[in-house]
Amino acid sequence: MSESFPRLHARTRRFTLGVPRGFTISPDGARVLFLRTQSGTDPVTCLWELDTATHVERLLVDPRALDADDENLPPEERARRERSREQAGGVVAYATDSAVTTAAFALSGGLYVTDVAEGATRRLETPGAVIDPRLSPDGRLVAYVTGGGLRVHDLATGDDRALAEPEGDTVTYGLAEFIAAEEMDRHRGYWWAPGSDALLVERADEAPVQTWYIADPANPDRAAVPQRYPAAGTPNARTELFVIGLDGSRVAVPFEDEYLTTAAWDSHALSIVTMPRDQKALRLFTVDPATGAATLLREDTDDAWVEIVTGVPGHLDDGSLVWVADDEGGRRLFVGDRAITPPTLQVRDVLDIDRDTVLFRASGDPTEIQLWTWDGHSLMPVSTSSGVYSGRLSGGVGVLTEQSLEKEGVSATVVLPSGMTIPIPSLAERPGLDLRVHLGRAGTRELSTAVVFPSWHEPGSRKLPVLLDPYGGPHAQRVLAAQGMYLTSQWFAEQGFAVVVIDGRGTPGRGPAFERAVLNDLATPVLDDQIDALQGVAQQYPDDLDLSKVAIRGWSFGGFLAALAVLRRPDVFHAAIAGAPVTDWRLYDTCYTERYLGDPAVQPEVYDQSSLFADAAKLDRPLLLVHGLADDNVVAAHTLRLSSALLAAGRPHTVLPLSGVTHMTPQEVVAENLLLLQVDFLKKALGLA
Repeated sequence: MSESFPRLHARTRRFTLGVPRGFTISPDGARVLFLRTQSGTDPVTCLWELDTATHVERLLVDPRALDADDENLPPEERARRERSREQAGGVVAYATDSAVTTAAFALSGGLYVTDVAEGATRRLETPGAVIDPRLSPDGRLVAYVTGGGLRVHDLATGDDRALAEPEGDTVTYGLAEFIAAEEMDRHRGYWWAPGSDALLVERADEAPVQTWYIADPANPDRAAVPQRYPAAGTPNARTELFVIGLDGSRVAVPFEDEYLTTAAWDSHALSIVTMPRDQKALRLFTVDPATGAATLLREDTDDAWVEIVTGVPGHLDDGSLVWVADDEGGRRLFVGDRAITPPTLQVRDVLDIDRDTVLFRASGDPTEIQLWTWDGHSLMPVSTSSGVYSGRLSGGVGVLTEQSLEKEGVSATVVLPSGMTIPIPSLAERPGLDLRVHLGRAGTRELSTAVVFPSWHEPGSRKLPVLLDPYGGPHAQRVLAAQGMYLTSQWFAEQGFAVVVIDGRGTPGRGPAFERAVLNDLATPVLDDQIDALQGVAQQYPDDLDLSKVAIRGWSFGGFLAALAVLRRPDVFHAAIAGAPVTDWRLYDTCYTERYLGDPAVQPEVYDQSSLFADAAKLDRPLLLVHGLADDNVVAAHTLRLSSALLAAGRPHTVLPLSGVTHMTPQEVVAENLLLLQVDFLKKALGLA
């Protein structure tokens, strides 16, 4: 390998470049559109087509051929990419008409449409930079957001007109507000009617939301960037819904709950799903587009919180409702009022509904995410080997993506109704690591664990210093049967560590009760589980782990967990690297934080229990705090305030500020050197040669 792993890891955006993604299958199954860069180090994403009859790939859109400067992005688009954790450039998102004959996308603020059959792309004139263009189902019109307003462009006549204009600087039409995009996985704010004659449109007003300022101290000549940030216990944006007709008509769709979690508009119903501020209920309504009247169709409640599942609501061809809800201790797929899956199979999300067939992901073993279908009669596994799968389904044609511990990277395969398969090649770079990953269960709760040894380590030959590498919080797993989850962990292992990854209480895949064990305490259960499983792993590998030298590293929630570990349990943890840590949950956003800790004005003691500030005086282990100063998700104030508390307590520590870096670290030089600096810190902190 000509390049070091840290450099290649950075250049390839964590080996995601060159991987096919963003699949769309035409209703007749004749073609599959997808996104992919042209190499594993090329950051410019192109749009491609696969003809399922000839098995031939065709490059539809190359942004370089359009002279589109990807760096010239409007602020709203940069924010959208940050919320969706998009690491590449070029055509990173697109939308099609219902027949998949035309595609629309934004490049550098410009609006483009591609005739799929002809392979011809043209730019449309717009009055401003374009966000989130979406074609009408009949393909005649493309709607888009610019300047906070929603507009529609007629592809035949070139007529471009406003459907909704913002009434003030804090108002937007057609965009998902911060909370929806960051915490509800809803990245859109408008939905076309199936008849292409109207749209359901979100109006968001951020006026009630407090203003924070994201400064760049490395460039004092630049003004701080104002941002409306809804921290726990403070007001959210006001959201409203309207059905807006192409004739200019506007019908209000009132709802009482704090949050609009999602909406859907198909030939069977216009549906909206809402949630109150305490998140203990999820309400599904059907809406009359003519009057805006909403009828409650289903309500799910829980004393802790109700989880949002993506991909629902939907309908089978006969109009039966497709839904996911917690029932009998499991997260289950429902069709109508009937539970289709057993409680032991934890449904992750619904991917597609193709006439009378539902394609969804679910876990029996929490380390695996398998593909399943329900065809109205039978529940069938699509994937049968150990791994992490996803896919799409339309016109009887499927796309299956697979990751496993046996194969490098992500493989994508088109599956035809005949059973014939067509691979879609991945152009991703090979990491060049010899993975030595051992999955298992450890501790009194039999927690999912991965133990990663150096490729050169002979079992029982010597005890290695230990590095815990968790995320540890809700909504994310680290212990999965996929090589891509352990590339960085393996590289750290090659530097002389036994790396241990643990999914404790609060993480998904093991059922609602396991997830809800962190209610009112984001600190104690997650830290206890790391220690419990670490001790269990040490019993399994008594001659390979040196518990007198234990470090922990993490980012975001993992950063919080790493700092928590050395502050509260220095008897177990001897050094920590906390990247972008949440240090005081009062500084984090409403939807995420209040889901687990409630209202800080009502339960201040709960927030105090999960804060790091009261533990500052306890620090007597090496601690490295790393934070991007441009982070608008976990703002740098988290690290700076903890550093101030540590200084006030006279506790030495190290702070590494990253100028211009957001919650992600896509910059190559930063990402590469950050890995190298972490290894250097850990070796010095643990007294290693």
